Amino acid sequence: MMNTKNNNLLVSGAIVFKDYHGNRRWLLIKNPKDGRWEIPKITVRRGESSVRASLRMTGEMAGMNTRVLEEAGRTSGATVINGKSIPVKYYYYLLVYKSGGETIGFEAFEWMDYAKAIKKVDLKREKDMLRGAKTVLREWEKERKKKKS
Repeated sequence: MMNTKNNNLLVSGAIVFKDYHGNRRWLLIKNPKDGRWEIPKITVRRGESSVRASLRMTGEMAGMNTRVLEEAGRTSGATVINGKSIPVKYYYYLLVYKSGGETIGFEAFEWMDYAKAIKKVDLKREKDMLRGAKTVLREWEKERKKKKS
């Protein structure tokens, strides 16, 4: 059952990163409908939080154990369902990859460095969210260093 709170469709995006052999990689998936590279997203279920939806998606569809660090950004748009235009609210979260296996729920996916990811993503909204996530991560890491010292 989809969550159409106040006749808005709620969509949660998971901006997942991992540090691999000293390199930071970002997860993008290929949309099976149009072949575009994008940030993985899922429709939020009724009674579910947008944070929980991102964790459900990375767990169920990607077989990953992730942790939400911060909200990376919000935006809105519209989509057409059954010939009717419906407003969409997007909530994007920065998630750190902890462990995992198969990304069974995605037809095509790739872990890429930031420069490649920002080039591959077509939608301005998603480029903005990736930039926002990178900034949020920089701030989060700065705070962590402060706490450790």
